[in-house]
Amino acid sequence: MLDIHVKWLLVLMANFLGLLFLLNIILFKPLLKIFKERKDAIGGSLDAAKEMGARKEEGIARMNREIAEARNKAKDAFEGLRNEGLGRQKEVFSEAEANAAGMLQKAREELRAEVIKARQALKSDVEKFSDEIVRKLVKA
Repeated sequence: MLDIHVKWLLVLMANFLGLLFLLNIILFKPLLKIFKERKDAIGGSLDAAKEMGARKEEGIARMNREIAEARNKAKDAFEGLRNEGLGRQKEVFSEAEANAAGMLQKAREELRAEVIKARQALKSDVEKFSDEIVRKLVKA
């Protein structure tokens, strides 16, 4: 039959509780702290990635507004030159038309150059931010 000795049962319970207390201090609390820090780091990285995405979208929207403004300015300049050229004589009209075409081409080239610069700047920023996110995630 099974004999239960109260004395040994109390010793085993005290041993178990003491070991549980020591393991809690030595092992469980530090592990939980590490897990919490890791979770916070990952959460911070995700928040940073969302913020970078929002800044990227804001930059793209700003670039699109600037492109639209530049197009409107170029269109206004072209229309002004066109209306002015209609009122002049035949000889002056041809001269004004050539002038407007040159300005329009120059504005388009400048616009293209600005678009390329803006895209390159955004692309390098996005690559830098994505590399930084990857490094942070790899560290975590």
